[in-house]
Amino acid sequence: MSRVAESVSPLELADYQKAVRLVLRHPLVTPGYPDKAALAIVRRWAEQLRTDLMEVLGYRLVTTADTARLQRAQDGLDATRPALTRAGRPFDRRRYACLVLTLAALGRHGAQVALGELADAVAADAVRIDGLGLDTARKADRDAFVDAVTWLTERGALTLADGSATAWAGDPERAEALYDIDREILTAVHHPTRVLQHLTSVTALLDSGSALGMSAGRAGRRRDQARRARRLVLENPVAYYADADAELLGQLRAPALAEDVERLTGLGVERRAEGVALVDTSGRLSDIRFPGGGTVAQAALLLAARISAAAQRTGRHAPELLPAPTAAERLAARARRIDGALPSRGLIAELAEPDEELVYEADGDAGQEPGETRYPFVTDSWLRGQLKEITGEYGAGFAADLRGDPDRLLDQALDLLTAMSLIARVDGGALALPLLARYRGVTARVRTRQ
Repeated sequence: MSRVAESVSPLELADYQKAVRLVLRHPLVTPGYPDKAALAIVRRWAEQLRTDLMEVLGYRLVTTADTARLQRAQDGLDATRPALTRAGRPFDRRRYACLVLTLAALGRHGAQVALGELADAVAADAVRIDGLGLDTARKADRDAFVDAVTWLTERGALTLADGSATAWAGDPERAEALYDIDREILTAVHHPTRVLQHLTSVTALLDSGSALGMSAGRAGRRRDQARRARRLVLENPVAYYADADAELLGQLRAPALAEDVERLTGLGVERRAEGVALVDTSGRLSDIRFPGGGTVAQAALLLAARISAAAQRTGRHAPELLPAPTAAERLAARARRIDGALPSRGLIAELAEPDEELVYEADGDAGQEPGETRYPFVTDSWLRGQLKEITGEYGAGFAADLRGDPDRLLDQALDLLTAMSLIARVDGGALALPLLARYRGVTARVRTRQ
């Protein structure tokens, strides 16, 4: 029998699992974030949470009077959980830079700060970084700064005492905003497990087992591999066996994994020939719902059905089979992108550049290695053609700005499918991964308003 939550009575188990899902979905919980009831729920189960989250996942829960902070062990670089702007769009590099500079500037202020004064302090730091800068005379720069401030406000690190940040962003000469600073929450927001000044690569933030005090020796390594396998299932839409090394594969196949994860979260674990997935049909834990609402999600679902149908073709119309990039290759590609923006002699030349598409190379002429898994390949031109047909058939229900920009819509739809582990982006197209077959045969119709 699982030792997870062994001291929790069956009558209280559902409440405990709700607290687990809450702190996993929101690693920072404060009196007002994600809602006013969350902190009380987490604090009630704090002791049991600390024990189980460390034992099962290797995560450390740190609680104070006004915060609960989950320190995750990071096994890879995940681009699917960005900070979001006021409009719900992912932060770009400039906004992330504004966020960290704002955190630094707030450390030099007292109990309150005016938004204009804070912007001047951030601008003074930003101007010393080539390619960044913050010009409060420019509306785009003010919007980026206010997005960073709003992100902190939502979590309670800042509390609006007077005025309006939106009005200041519109006209800083005629509007102002005053904020109270919560030191405790501010400290919890930025709680790194490493001394960041000593890092020469983003990969130094990984292998967090040692940073969180995991055990050494053979038994400790086995325990850490078991934790890593559970994290892989918990933190990803699916854990594919083809992606795992031999030691991790054994842990993924172990019956105890499903038992521990199910009892911890209250969700079911599904095993298939290709891998393991934690099934969250209610959306109680998932940060991304798929299928979901909105133009991008709808286009992605329809595109997924067409890719899946193409992957099933046989004979002369069968798609080419190519190997997917390995987990190590994906990690190396992401690390190169991020490390390219690290300061070099005080310069961050790439900071002002737009994000580049993360593309993995696959050699279609290479001989297949023993045991190598290959997946159906569809080309970029085929994907563009399919999206054009989808837009022509269902575009009346799509947002006008995306309907008029098919390249952006395609890119965002493919990004969503990649985040859900349904496809892998490769040079020249995409690979259909096994989970995609779940959406084979999807149909849709445009609802007409009476």
